[in-house]
Amino acid sequence: MSEAVRLRDIMDRLRGPSGCPWDREQTPETLRTFLIEEAYEVIDAIDRGRPGDLKEELGDLLFQIVFLSRVAEERGWFDLDAVMRGIGDKIVRRHPHVFGADRLDTSAEVLRQWEEIKSDERRGRGEDSMFAGVPQGLPALLKALRISAKAARVGFDWPDGASLWSKVEEEMKELDEARRRGAPDQVAEEIGDLLFTLANVARQEDLDPEQILQEANRKFLERFRYVEEGLRRDGLAPAPEHRARMEELWTEAKTRLRRTSPDRTAPSGGTSGSAPRPDPTPGAR
Repeated sequence: MSEAVRLRDIMDRLRGPSGCPWDREQTPETLRTFLIEEAYEVIDAIDRGRPGDLKEELGDLLFQIVFLSRVAEERGWFDLDAVMRGIGDKIVRRHPHVFGADRLDTSAEVLRQWEEIKSDERRGRGEDSMFAGVPQGLPALLKALRISAKAARVGFDWPDGASLWSKVEEEMKELDEARRRGAPDQVAEEIGDLLFTLANVARQEDLDPEQILQEANRKFLERFRYVEEGLRRDGLAPAPEHRARMEELWTEAKTRLRRTSPDRTAPSGGTSGSAPRPDPTPGAR
């Protein structure tokens, strides 16, 4: 028996009449959160660089796909074979330079062809926008990256880094003017414009803004934990009246942690993000 068949048999048993009451109660709607959690745990395992953890988390994510496919099969929608057949057909269709007679030499050519093929697919489904496939629920910075990358593939992009950086300066000036006017709605809009433009700066540098911000979050937390430890040694706790001491410890943390932190791989283009491991739940298998 193959491992794929065994896993499907396990799922059938769990959902069967004498199976697990919790598993039998689940629906596509209740499984949404677990699917997201498992995807983030895969990313977390990648960031930790531990192959054993990655193997385990990929298994947890795969189980969610098997679970959702089983629920869909029970409702007469499709089964796991249809899911695998669909993605296999799609990958072959979108890689004519590999599975057909076409030949492409660069990643840029591949991405342009990919967008052309997807555009044809969208027209076949009656969709009229190239952005129809961007998930609404993506984290905002990652969504900005996806939107701007799609626009760039059809030539709608800043011509070079200098012109893009001029746009950043323009957005910063507009934000400052909105703040001086005391217009909260305009301030919010200009901050959004600035963040979107900075996401484009990251893209042009072949960096992932979501991962960059995750790294900035990690760095801040690491330094502030150092501040908290220093305050505890002084018999203090974080509080406004201890601001001067916190600033001293923060400056110290910036110097010491720069020397002692392990080397970290720089972010690169692609999907990213990480999340702390949640408490065990029935769905986090």
